Amino acid sequence: MRLLSPFQIGACELPNRMLLAPLTRCRAEVGYVPQEMNAVYYAQRATAGLVIAEATQVSPFGIGYPNTPGIYSREQVEGWKRVTESVHAKGGRIFLQLWHAGRVSHPLLQPDGEIPVAPSAIKPEGMAATPQGEKPYVMPRALDIEEIPEIIEQFRTGAKNALEAEFDGIEIHSANGYLLDQFLQDNSNQRTDKYGGSVENRARLLLEVTEAVKSVWGVGKVGVRLSPSSSFNDMHDSNRTETFGYVADALNQFDLAYLHIIEPRIQGNITVEDDGTGLGARHFRSIYKGTLVAAGGYTRETGETILSEGHADLVAYGRLFLANPDLPDRFATNSPLNKYDRSTFYSSGEQGYIDYPTLEELQ
Repeated sequence: MRLLSPFQIGACELPNRMLLAPLTRCRAEVGYVPQEMNAVYYAQRATAGLVIAEATQVSPFGIGYPNTPGIYSREQVEGWKRVTESVHAKGGRIFLQLWHAGRVSHPLLQPDGEIPVAPSAIKPEGMAATPQGEKPYVMPRALDIEEIPEIIEQFRTGAKNALEAEFDGIEIHSANGYLLDQFLQDNSNQRTDKYGGSVENRARLLLEVTEAVKSVWGVGKVGVRLSPSSSFNDMHDSNRTETFGYVADALNQFDLAYLHIIEPRIQGNITVEDDGTGLGARHFRSIYKGTLVAAGGYTRETGETILSEGHADLVAYGRLFLANPDLPDRFATNSPLNKYDRSTFYSSGEQGYIDYPTLEELQ
């Protein structure tokens, strides 16, 4: 199987092409610090070609959900070091996903009840997850242009802290309607300065963040995640093909580890490969010249197909890996899979987190 064949990204030799997708699980402890249970969870899945750790805020002002981990305090760095040591002890490789939620936060998550920041003062439709339950999103505050260098520095500092925590690389979260994605798409970015208007201006912040993170990590150790077809978190763009085509081409200059594309979604929670109507990995293969990762509802069979057809180099698995810590072994033997429990995706405690059995444990 191509899924189980080795692959090289930068300095990382991957034993297979199956990645653990970055999955928010809301299980950090007080102070947004990774805890021992998180180290167990990631070590259980260390047979992935590459583990991509969950979205991790680069600032206390970047928090989007309760109990998500950060990478801006000394305690958080030490907590993440326990995670990386556990994964490395199992022979695994692990990247950290750097994140700022932007407008899809809430004052209940912000220091001193601050208003969340955004490219423009445009309130998204929907509800925020807060410590007091779901609350309607609030009108965000548009970042002053003088504040944008501070955002870039938060990502740079997060990258430095991740290096200290002994990660193997970084993924920049520019997907799913969070801050960098909010700058990219014109329904959320109506600025009139050099960070708004044209696609070149709207992409400026992502490219500056990428340059800052690369200045810390170097060639082949930084990935970028995009969701060109997603409307999650009330995201839309008047010309997705132009916007994301420009971004993918512009990212060619950085010698990234990979470009990570979330495939188009259809009704409800069903995720499919790109069927030609959306902007999936197949679309970007001719634009982006480096390693391409496809994510979104892939199975053993469809993952093998997209690799065999040459439309992607690696496949990221989320829910299947969540419920099957030994997913590569199960794919190798075409064994039955554990069913995931959606009710525990964002809960607390060990249930639905570190208690999914491996094949060996089931015997």
